[in-house]
Amino acid sequence: MNWTCVPFNELSTRQLYDVLALRSEVFVVEQNCVFLDIDGMDPQVWHLLGDGDDGRLKAYARLLPPGMKSPTDAVIGRVVTSPAARSGGVGRALMAEAVAHCERLWPGQAITLHAQAHLNRFYGSFGFVQIAEPYLEDGILHIEMQKCSPQSAQAPRPPEGVEQARGGPSLAQETPQ
Repeated sequence: MNWTCVPFNELSTRQLYDVLALRSEVFVVEQNCVFLDIDGMDPQVWHLLGDGDDGRLKAYARLLPPGMKSPTDAVIGRVVTSPAARSGGVGRALMAEAVAHCERLWPGQAITLHAQAHLNRFYGSFGFVQIAEPYLEDGILHIEMQKCSPQSAQAPRPPEGVEQARGGPSLAQETPQ
């Protein structure tokens, strides 16, 4: 995989097209969620693209700075792997890259993500813990998760009665949003 992490204005026209096509293919068509993916945030965030050796986009995540969607945390969102690239560890590599880039771009900040609930163990394997009760978004059960910065003295606390998953399977056939 060849990784690129750039702000919006450094995306080529082709990269932008590939990102929007992959997000639409998975989030709108495959997951059958009719929603406006182009939400106005893309021009203000960093974009992490993983291209295969064939030059095709295999994985993508969008990295939001603290204060944009969360008052204090960086946010990883729109996490997606191409259906053709699943079961090969691409999702795991994508998350490792996303966390590393957030830590580089915003050192000392916690990282939040909003995950499909069935991916709790996957994200837990990267140190994320559930910090809120599950909620429905576009008909899919989601959970808010947080990973504290290594410099942070306090770990996030899960809501009362929420059991935390540790470790877990590779992304394999699952695609986080």
